[in-house]
Amino acid sequence: MILHRYFATRFFRTFTGLALVFFLIMLFVDLVDQLRRYASADATFADLLILSLLNIPQAFYAILPLIMILATIALFINLSRSSEMVVTRAAGRSALKTLLAPLTVAFMIGIFGVGVLNPIVAATSKEYETRSDALRGNSSVLSIGSSGLWLRQGSAQGQTVIRAQSANLDGTRLTDVTFLTFAADGSPSKRVSAASADLVTGAWVLRDAKSWDLAGVATPEAGAQLQSELTIQSTLTPDQIRDSFGTPSSIPIWELPAFISRLQTAGFSAQRHLVWFHTELATPIFLVAMVLIGASFTLRHQRGGRTGLMVMFAILLAFVIYFIRNLSEVLGENGQLPVLLAAWAPPFAAIGISMGFLLHNEDG
Repeated sequence: MILHRYFATRFFRTFTGLALVFFLIMLFVDLVDQLRRYASADATFADLLILSLLNIPQAFYAILPLIMILATIALFINLSRSSEMVVTRAAGRSALKTLLAPLTVAFMIGIFGVGVLNPIVAATSKEYETRSDALRGNSSVLSIGSSGLWLRQGSAQGQTVIRAQSANLDGTRLTDVTFLTFAADGSPSKRVSAASADLVTGAWVLRDAKSWDLAGVATPEAGAQLQSELTIQSTLTPDQIRDSFGTPSSIPIWELPAFISRLQTAGFSAQRHLVWFHTELATPIFLVAMVLIGASFTLRHQRGGRTGLMVMFAILLAFVIYFIRNLSEVLGENGQLPVLLAAWAPPFAAIGISMGFLLHNEDG
């Protein structure tokens, strides 16, 4: 147990040091990018620094596998150069037993990342989008809630809030819909309810509509009008509606199942969010796979030479697995792969490949 604690401590310190270095480098690069992006905006240096601090967690969380494999390579190279690995192997410890402590640490880091870092990343990403949209003068047009979905469109004449019970996959057809129009001064001016609304070029086409004039009218119901078809001008496009969902990473993993349920109830496809949810759940296994890949090329005596070549092979294989994981995620989002296969197959395949290398090096 003492030896396991020693290896676990060394590995955790190596990982923490590399993580801190990457965080500082990414913060500096992102700050320069924010200064360039908002050079013409009315923003102070403190505002841009806050934007960078809010944007960094998402990028840092995405490169955890890279930091994990670099930490693994650094650990085992240092242990081999100091002959600690030679002594460990001479004492009768096999390679797999030696890996128990780093694998446990990697798995715990993965659980911490999914359970703690993921909600932090979601909160900072949402706040970053809000602050950056405010600087650019944009805002999200769609929100999914327990009472249905909500849209907002606007012009110089005023704003219109749209509530619908459900929609089709791209949000261009709404059912059981209500339009509430506000004047430029914020006062309500008109309310329209309809059985359905279809988004065409530059307008909503409502069917079986009933409208009420609210501006300066004591009893709106007295002047209500029934129309089989009604057209309301719109500035929205299908792309704007789809983009307003944001990325699945902006939703905490603890809230993602309920959000997926609301999406499906509203009539939208939740495939993208389902794949992301299972990919996040598989993150601890993927980090374990990164440790095994790094160890399979560096868990050897360094006097045998070709250390640089082995490190290069480990990093290349890690990037290949990472690329396959992203490709599998894209195929899962497009429905070309089942959700479970797209999310869980790459980490387990990586574990199988790395275990094959380890067993080959151990037993020949």
